[in-house]
Amino acid sequence: MNEPDDIQVTTKPPASYASVFQLYRELEWDSLGLTINDLKTMCQQSWHVSYAYHGDRLVGMGRILSDGVITGLICGLGVSPNHQGIGIGRKLMNQLIEQCDRQRIIPQLMCSESLEPYYETMGFEKFAIGMTRKRKSE
Repeated sequence: MNEPDDIQVTTKPPASYASVFQLYRELEWDSLGLTINDLKTMCQQSWHVSYAYHGDRLVGMGRILSDGVITGLICGLGVSPNHQGIGIGRKLMNQLIEQCDRQRIIPQLMCSESLEPYYETMGFEKFAIGMTRKRKSE
């Protein structure tokens, strides 16, 4: 399936962050119980955010966390399951990489092993093993 002509990738945030909430639910990324306000804050405090719209519907997004000097951590790159496999994720990633290139910072990301081949096609190389610490329950 080819990417629809009316897919737009932009830095323009959605009119309502309820659409980010809905996207996270579709992607099953809602395990932390984040609220619409949490997601709004997450986006607003990110160094850069790219959004993909199909018409006026948010269908994908990706973020960069950075100090703007050395590295940018690409995270939260996701496309609605109904819009996957048509190049939207690659288009989002290209915009995120271009933002890093413009600022002369090194783009980095963490991903599951199953996604490594996908990101390798965009020039990423495995370089280290990351670690995480689970969030304490309240």
